[in-house]
Amino acid sequence: MSFLMQQMLGDKLKNMMGGGGGGEESGPAAGDGKETAESKGMTREEFEEYQKQLVEEKMERDKEFATRKAERANLRVLLRDKYRLPQSAQDDATVQIAGDDLDVPEELAKMVEEDEEQEEINDSFMGRLQNMEMDFDTIKAKAQSTITEVKQAAEEKCVLM
Repeated sequence: MSFLMQQMLGDKLKNMMGGGGGGEESGPAAGDGKETAESKGMTREEFEEYQKQLVEEKMERDKEFATRKAERANLRVLLRDKYRLPQSAQDDATVQIAGDDLDVPEELAKMVEEDEEQEEINDSFMGRLQNMEMDFDTIKAKAQSTITEVKQAAEEKCVLM
């Protein structure tokens, strides 16, 4: 932590004091273009620790980036499934590489669940009845004709009616 403070404030203090050293090469890079402990104003140990921390941070960023990329690919796969669109081999590969560490957004999971419930309702008997587009006058006429036929059959067989 102290080397970060020294890093942030060291150059500003040096510039304020006028400690640039007239004949020296100014800037963060030495003659070969690489950063050195001297160019950063740190001791060798602090510079090594700083370099190690930079590498760790880069690895962490890369890991988070890969996870986000896989989550987006997973989202695209789920949307393609939902809307019955053609699958992408690249997205499938990205999701498989990431494994089970992916999180599905809550809103999407809720939407998929609601769609599944709606499909179940539509597949049920009552759902089919509600979605039928039949002419109700035709149904009424069929029902009345059936009742009339039953009455006629009953009158023929029964003396009391």
